[in-house]
Amino acid sequence: MKKMKRRTQRNILLGICVLAVIFLIVLLIRGIGRLTAGHADTSEGIGYIKNAEDEDITVIEEKISRLEEQDGEAGGERSLKERFSQAVVLGDAAALGFSEYNILNASSVAAEAGAHLDQADSLIQKTKELSPQIIFVSLGSSDVNDTNGDTARFTELYGDFLETLQTEIPDAHIFVNSVFPAQEKAYEENPAFEQIGEYNAALEQLCDSRQVGYIDNTGIVEDQYYEEDGIHFNRSFFPVWAENMAEVAAL
Repeated sequence: MKKMKRRTQRNILLGICVLAVIFLIVLLIRGIGRLTAGHADTSEGIGYIKNAEDEDITVIEEKISRLEEQDGEAGGERSLKERFSQAVVLGDAAALGFSEYNILNASSVAAEAGAHLDQADSLIQKTKELSPQIIFVSLGSSDVNDTNGDTARFTELYGDFLETLQTEIPDAHIFVNSVFPAQEKAYEENPAFEQIGEYNAALEQLCDSRQVGYIDNTGIVEDQYYEEDGIHFNRSFFPVWAENMAEVAAL
């Protein structure tokens, strides 16, 4: 609809400019006619007409070009903040980066450092107050550590969380992010992180059983995105992560 409106504006602008050029040429020809009647040299007038015509066509072309550029911008991708305007990322410390680094608006983030699946009531309530159409969940890192390899207990906790979330916000579409892998240097202090692949396999099965969208982020994680602790991410990672979520949810 916007593109059609812009094309209409462009056509109107072109028509007006062409009429203006024709009107100018007619006036100049009449002026030259008067000069001709007095046996004056018409070369200067003819040159003026040509220059004026060329100049006006150039102006027309420039205006059309600007309109076409605006059409392209209108049809291109919106900013991440715009694309997530009806969505909320509900999560732990990782999700906090979206607001801390100003990647998303504060109204699109409900996150707490160290959030656990069985202690997420405040996050659910905050998300409910924001009335999102889409919820991206990013929890589980702390619970992987707490369950210490017990994936059954992990999926039980996650299942209870999802049930509460769906009950409190029944009309929202829910997508669950995979738990992010950690670098090897974090394994000594957090040995359960070595099993994150198993946890994510169990989480994906849970999402399938509950007809909840699952987002696999393991393919977008690279060493360059990690902070020194080998667990958290620097600013450059968050646009990449947001794009991955947006692609899956067709934002």
